[in-house]
Amino acid sequence: QVQLHESGGGLRPAGGSLRLSCAASGFTLSDYAMAWFRAGPGKEREFVAACTWSGGTTNYADSVKGRFTISRDNAKNALYLQMNTLKPADTAIYYCVRGYWPLTHSDLSDRWGKGTQVTVFS
Repeated sequence: QVQLHESGGGLRPAGGSLRLSCAASGFTLSDYAMAWFRAGPGKEREFVAACTWSGGTTNYADSVKGRFTISRDNAKNALYLQMNTLKPADTAIYYCVRGYWPLTHSDLSDRWGKGTQVTVFS
């Protein structure tokens, strides 16, 4: 059974950092591109960051470029998102997503986790 389980969300002041993790099970992680999407309050889901099966190529939304870093450890079946210099606009539910490169749109996804809440206050 395919499962994606996010963790690491929380409450942070603006300028702070968080590291999100996604534990994958029920499939071979290295067979897929992986990504993080987010949905802010009253907003539609949007692309945040994606990486190829090896993590060797990455892609970021302009709004997080230079602040967030996506990485993966296929041996540990894990995906990560390091978030630095957080802004209140980063407040959202963050989702771990499996799919196909470039995985910048939900049409290229086939599995989603349930999400983890990130709240940034000013």
